[in-house]
Amino acid sequence: MKKKMKDQEEERHNYIDKSTENKENTTIPEIYNEEKSENSAPDGSAEYASDGLERGSTSSDKDVPGVNAAEEKLAEMQDKYIRLSAEFDNYRKRTLREKMELSKYAGENLFLSILPFMDDFERALKHMNMTTDCVAMKDGIDLIYTKFSEFLKQNGIKEIESLNCNFNVNLHEAVAKVPVEEDDKKGKVVDVLLKGYYLNDKVLRFSKVVVGE
Repeated sequence: MKKKMKDQEEERHNYIDKSTENKENTTIPEIYNEEKSENSAPDGSAEYASDGLERGSTSSDKDVPGVNAAEEKLAEMQDKYIRLSAEFDNYRKRTLREKMELSKYAGENLFLSILPFMDDFERALKHMNMTTDCVAMKDGIDLIYTKFSEFLKQNGIKEIESLNCNFNVNLHEAVAKVPVEEDDKKGKVVDVLLKGYYLNDKVLRFSKVVVGE
């Protein structure tokens, strides 16, 4: 009987111990949940959201001056581009007009210098109908020719020496070939049909010649 009572007493103590243990275990999640709710408050907290908005607005306010400066710089560059484009277009038109005028009046000074020779020829033709002195007429024409030859030399134009010279394809244009008896005339210019001229060091016109063979 005593043994039975002792066993019941031990079972009662075991039951109390287990109840106490279970109670302590159930309180831990509640404490954990309270700590978790406190730590997770920023996720759903209005205070945290308002703080984020304030930081975002402050950041955007800081970015506004930089955006305005960039827009002003872009507008300035566009204005410069438009001005440069207009200036270049005016320069192009002016240059084109100057080139046209230059090509149109490039020989103005040359023609102005030639006009006196035209005056000499007109006077010679007028006196040719009235004079009977052929020698004086010939001297007048020779004078005009000499004067005109000097004018050409002063402007860099000189005659290409061709007669009795070796035929040169760079200076001469062979119009015909004729047989010659002298061996030293073969391959040389025996007659000049049209004189050729240099302009400084450049061939202005080839000499039209007859070549011996």
